[in-house]
Amino acid sequence: MNIDIRKSIINNFKDNNVGEIKDSIVNSIKDRDEITLPGLGVFFEILWNNSNENEKDNILTILKKGL
Repeated sequence: MNIDIRKSIINNFKDNNVGEIKDSIVNSIKDRDEITLPGLGVFFEILWNNSNENEKDNILTILKKGL
């Protein structure tokens, strides 16, 4: 069985509004649920791929600060 995790996660959230997406992210982080890490990774990939170079630099600065 071949599952495309990216497509599955995108399909699960494509009809959600911003508040629902935010709630999913906040709850995933708050609950420290390891099973949600791939979904958060897909969200990050979408964020990265849709950011310009300045936004990417900002993301990297925030990540570095957090580490």
